[in-house]
Amino acid sequence: MLSPGEEFEGHVVDRVLGHGGYATVYRARDMDSDREVALKVLDGEHRHLEHIARLRREFEFARRLTHPHIVTVYKRGPAWLSMELVAGGRINDLDALAKRLAALEQIADALDYTHNRAIVHCDVKPANILIHQDLSRAALIDFGVAHRITDDVGYRATQIEASLPYAAPELITGHAPTGATDEYALACTTVELITGSPPFTMPSGLGLIDAHLHRPPPRWSREISWLPRIFDSIAAKALAKAPEDRYPTCREFV
Repeated sequence: MLSPGEEFEGHVVDRVLGHGGYATVYRARDMDSDREVALKVLDGEHRHLEHIARLRREFEFARRLTHPHIVTVYKRGPAWLSMELVAGGRINDLDALAKRLAALEQIADALDYTHNRAIVHCDVKPANILIHQDLSRAALIDFGVAHRITDDVGYRATQIEASLPYAAPELITGHAPTGATDEYALACTTVELITGSPPFTMPSGLGLIDAHLHRPPPRWSREISWLPRIFDSIAAKALAKAPEDRYPTCREFV
């Protein structure tokens, strides 16, 4: 852990913003540009080759994308990267449903932009959608498990890297992801932000895998009186087991 006031790779640390599975994110000041940044640093016990490669992939993919709703990355070293500071919290922190839907529309636009550049995010979830301090702009973060569609020849996944509550069936079965894979995860995220939980909430990983592969989505309008029945059918199409049965774009779904 870095301490407030400590210097690290040309940055002065201010405070901890959050912890992930393998890294800590700090608010810091870039001493060269005098810019406030989010500084992501691998934890000491997670500086293995796979984590370093994931951090490098996160930087390289994000650097190729210039979009108002995708976080901007600045610099990187072997075990760290710096990026745009998005200081308004996560999308879950928005209290009004209208604000959440507006943020989801922005993220859908960012995802379609990404897909048009042959990149799939592969880990869309509420934790990876941040809100700027003015609460009017959302930003998609963490391209650490992103996939380039041009790499699909001979594709064979060896493990599920996405978060299981949001993982599309094709990711679970080891097939190459497409834009529809992100749409499925965006649909899981949307359901959670509207109803309070993702579509499937089994207590075990095996239960979640079985649900994504075989169970139909719930009919939420039967349990939540203010939701119209059309919500069930819209969500069900975006959560179709076969990618080709989903909406053509994320924006169309939202």
